Amino acid sequence: MNTDDIRPSPWDKRIFSMDCFEIMNICEQALSHAAVTPGHYTVKIDPLADKSLLHHYGFYYVDTLIEPTCEQSHFIAHRHPDCSIASNVEIADLLPMCTNSFMHGRFHRDFNLPAEDADRRYAQWLEQLHEEADVFGLYYRQELAGFIACKEGKLLLHTITSSFRGKGLAKFFWSVACERLFQDSVQTITSSISAANLPVLNLYSSLGFRFTHAVDTYHRLSR
Repeated sequence: MNTDDIRPSPWDKRIFSMDCFEIMNICEQALSHAAVTPGHYTVKIDPLADKSLLHHYGFYYVDTLIEPTCEQSHFIAHRHPDCSIASNVEIADLLPMCTNSFMHGRFHRDFNLPAEDADRRYAQWLEQLHEEADVFGLYYRQELAGFIACKEGKLLLHTITSSFRGKGLAKFFWSVACERLFQDSVQTITSSISAANLPVLNLYSSLGFRFTHAVDTYHRLSR
C-alpha cells in the first residue's frame, strides 16, 4: 500500500493497543485495504463530498470539525479582574482535567473505543503539547480552573474543570489567552472544535471568531 494513501498514527497505536492509521487519499484502493487489514482507520473529508464509497467499505461517521478563526481587528475581549493565566503550570496539575472533559471529541464519540482510552489519548496529547508548545493555566482568584494549550496561534486543546463550568467564566479566560497571543505578534488565532459542542461554538462567536472551514471525520475498526 502506498504510504501517501495511508499514514500510520503511532500516538494512537500506543493508547489503543492496535495499529492505527489515517487515510490521506480517499480512493478505492486505500479503503478496500483498510477493510481487510486489522486496525483503526480515520478519514477526514469535505462535508459535501460523496460519502458512498466510505459507507460501502464500512466507515462510520463520528464528528464534524469546524475552524474558528479571528484576527486582532475582529477580536471582542471580555475582561474580569479575577481571571488570569499563567504558563508555568506543572503537568501533574493538568492531567486530571482530561478525564471526562472531551466528550464531544471523536475518540469519545467512537462507540468502538473505550472511554477511558479516549481520556488517555487526550492526556497523552496534553503531555506532548506541554513539552512542545504553550499551555496556559486558567486561574480564578488564584485557583487553577482549566487550561488552554496552543501552538503557533492555534488553540489546540482546552477545558475548564467541572467546578468552574456554567459560571460564564470561559469568555474571560479565553480573552486573556487570546490577548497574550496577539501581544506575542500572532496575527490570526484559530482553533478546531466539534460542531456538536454548542457551548464552545457560542464562546468563540462571542469573542468575534468566524467559522471558515468544516470537515467530516469517519472511522473504521477492522478486526
